[in-house]
Amino acid sequence: MGTSAKKFFTTEEKESIENAIREAELNTSGEIRVHIENKFKGDVLDRAAYIFDKLGMKKTELRNGVLFYLAIKNRQFAIIGDAGINAVVPENFWENIKELLADHFKEGKFAEGLSKGIIEAGKILKKHFPYQTDDVNELSDEISFG
Repeated sequence: MGTSAKKFFTTEEKESIENAIREAELNTSGEIRVHIENKFKGDVLDRAAYIFDKLGMKKTELRNGVLFYLAIKNRQFAIIGDAGINAVVPENFWENIKELLADHFKEGKFAEGLSKGIIEAGKILKKHFPYQTDDVNELSDEISFG
């Protein structure tokens, strides 16, 4: 585990996270992204919302994008979803997934926590945004770095 965003995860850990995204997206038409950066100033949710917009995540047809955002030096993270998701998921949806991640992060298991959170989000999103046979992968599955 490195000290910069790009080196935070090993190659194998990056692959496991990206595989979790692909696996989750087999359950749902939702689009999941992971963005990691060193640090930010201000509120973590505001920063995640800015990155969400910067990555073009509001451009999905069903407004069903999800961003897992981590700032490693701030030791903060956020999970946000687009308007289409927030209109239909239970009130505690993001908090439950955030707790799942936090439990793993406390043990230093960042890649495992992200992967499990991503898979869980895919399972729940399946109820509202099931995978369609003509589904198009609208957003990259690769981790982005700031």
